[in-house]
Amino acid sequence: MGSLKTRIGMHVGTAVCVAMTCAGLLSGKEVHAGGAAENIRGTQAIYGNIPPDQIEFLSTADRIKSIAASGSMTAIWETLEHGERVECLDCIPSVEPLLYDANPRTREIAAWWLRRRLFGVFGKGEVYERTLHTLASDSDAKRRASAAYALGEFLTASGIEACANAVERDGDPNVRAAAASALGRLNDDGRGALSKALSDADGRVKLSALASAGRINTFADVQGIARLAGDADSKIRRKSAELLGAMHASDAVDGLILLTRDPDASVRNAAAHALGELRDGRSRPALEALQTDTDSLVVDQAKIALRRL
Repeated sequence: MGSLKTRIGMHVGTAVCVAMTCAGLLSGKEVHAGGAAENIRGTQAIYGNIPPDQIEFLSTADRIKSIAASGSMTAIWETLEHGERVECLDCIPSVEPLLYDANPRTREIAAWWLRRRLFGVFGKGEVYERTLHTLASDSDAKRRASAAYALGEFLTASGIEACANAVERDGDPNVRAAAASALGRLNDDGRGALSKALSDADGRVKLSALASAGRINTFADVQGIARLAGDADSKIRRKSAELLGAMHASDAVDGLILLTRDPDASVRNAAAHALGELRDGRSRPALEALQTDTDSLVVDQAKIALRRL
């Protein structure tokens, strides 16, 4: 067990090491405490004889800046994930441009890392405020769409108003679709903006709105979703049917019965599943008619739905 004096010395040494590490992380500088070999020995001393290639290390400030500037998506993801708790103010200007990267996974991990910063992101004139400004006024539609997605990933309520405004006013459908998607991440319909997105002229916006409607706990515009059961796009009709079933929208039974005769098999399948969720006896004749459907998956789905009535 060792003497009391030895144990006290160990605790003091550990506290000094932690203090040095925190100071280095907050300053954005790499902390050297005997090199990688000593880190490995320290980890193994606590957790056992772990192979060195299975021991994770915090990403250093220099690595974060280097990988953000020229790394692959995989390297960026790994580096930022291992740097989740690294408070590096100098790294923020290197990571911020990744919010507008062409790769959506890169944009996602960049927003994830930035939203975990204690300092340098959410203050006046800092990253978050610049992202709001980009969505509202940047001349490049791609940058506006990326800013909308970033606001969703930041998970901050102040982004709701900005995304709602974009859904209602932006002239580019990709931006409106991104803003509708962000509202789903923020778990808010943006004072009715999502219902407006369900009536958008562009199918991409409607699909994004349907996906978000399924994520928002309080979304209740069943009529808006039911109207899309008659949309010209089969993907929208299918998603509408799926969502009506998930919401247990009993008022939508008649519309779902019509969809059991849809020319697209995936729509008929979704309608059968939704009717099974609703368990309304009025749907029995339509589900029985699907027993002779040309698509075997639709037949199986109808059989399952009939058992649930």
